[in-house]
Amino acid sequence: MNAICTNHEPNALAGLVTNSEENFQPARGIRLPKLSFNVLQRLRQWLDQIEVNDPEMARLLARLIPAQCPFERDIMILGHKVGHIPPLCKLNPFYEQLVGLRFRALCFLADQCGEDIQSYC
Repeated sequence: MNAICTNHEPNALAGLVTNSEENFQPARGIRLPKLSFNVLQRLRQWLDQIEVNDPEMARLLARLIPAQCPFERDIMILGHKVGHIPPLCKLNPFYEQLVGLRFRALCFLADQCGEDIQSYC
């Protein structure tokens, strides 16, 4: 096989690594890797394409995905409102898709299974 290097053959990969190390110049600032918008869009599409066809899965989704943002709070001291924490769910890039998935699960339970969905609201 040509891919196996012996002691007598020069290692082509070693040359590549050496050349790239010689040309490497460190960045001036710390750069974080960018998460591609394309990846987020693909995940959104995948969440939108999930079909709810199983009652157990629908119940699980309805229980796991909250009906309202759990982080919104009023800060009360001695019965007086001293602050407010706004809902942070809208910062989630998948918020709309998760709400839609929960809605599809609840619709499946109500329409196909005939269940009362009041306990999930």
